[in-house]
Amino acid sequence: MKKITTFIAGIFMAVILLFVSGAAYTVSETQQVVVTQFGKPIGSPIVDAGLHFKIPFIQRANYFEKRLLEWDGDPKQIPTRDKKYIWEDTTARWRIVDPLKFLESVRDEWGAQARLDDILNSATRDVITGNILVELIRDTNRILDIEVLDEDLADVAITEEALEVIESGRKQLEADILSRAEVIAPQYGIEIVDVRIKRVNYVDAVRRRVYERMISERKRAAERYRSEGQGRSAEIRGKMERELETITSGAYRTAQEIMGDAEAQATAIYADAYGRDPGFYSFVKTLETYADTIDSNTTVILTTDSDYYRYIKQRDHQPDAFVPESL
Repeated sequence: MKKITTFIAGIFMAVILLFVSGAAYTVSETQQVVVTQFGKPIGSPIVDAGLHFKIPFIQRANYFEKRLLEWDGDPKQIPTRDKKYIWEDTTARWRIVDPLKFLESVRDEWGAQARLDDILNSATRDVITGNILVELIRDTNRILDIEVLDEDLADVAITEEALEVIESGRKQLEADILSRAEVIAPQYGIEIVDVRIKRVNYVDAVRRRVYERMISERKRAAERYRSEGQGRSAEIRGKMERELETITSGAYRTAQEIMGDAEAQATAIYADAYGRDPGFYSFVKTLETYADTIDSNTTVILTTDSDYYRYIKQRDHQPDAFVPESL
């Protein structure tokens, strides 16, 4: 039993010694290794995960990623074919496909990033300077195919640049950048998987002009809206005034009709009363005339044969006969 324990302990110590001395090393699923001896590669790259061995102190295991890596370029000022200066920011994904060539050409990821700066920045500049700005902004001409419902707003909703017909589009430009970069990248053991344009901004001078044009467009739209609103307001007020005039004239006509009917009825009543006793009717109307025309401050000069004086004369000469003649 003691011999078995000693044997196991010896094996365990040997394994520890191997790792401590660097004779054994492990490779994970996400890594690949190039073994170098005195700085020169030895054998083929190791891409299989597991436990591997090398000569301690003489050979060195150089680890490289299998996974996708990120390249993020610095924003740079580039002119487009239509002479519009923009700030463009590009990003890419890449991976190491040939670790041996990668080690011999760029050594490590920092060196690879520097090479990618040259490759991708050059390809991006070549593609952008060969195309107009709208190609970098849109992918399709869908905006031109949409029927604008309000033609008056077309100049506001769609800018002049948006109305330009594109032949390639942003996706195609990204593909062009990738295809240009793919020609050079393999010599460094690198495969560029994808390129994307993250952001496109105008330079300050162009941005100010764009903003001024946008503000002008919005002001023009606001002025049109105000003009349309004022026209609509005048239309509503005119309609209201016409309706009010119609209602007023109708009410006035109805009132006049009612007054006419009332006067006609009153006239008929007076005529009926007059027809029944003309003398009494004349007497009553004369009394009403006296009340309307004579008061305590009135001086009336009449002839003795005046009809107006007739009843007064009768009162003066016949005190008890102040009654109509028909009575």
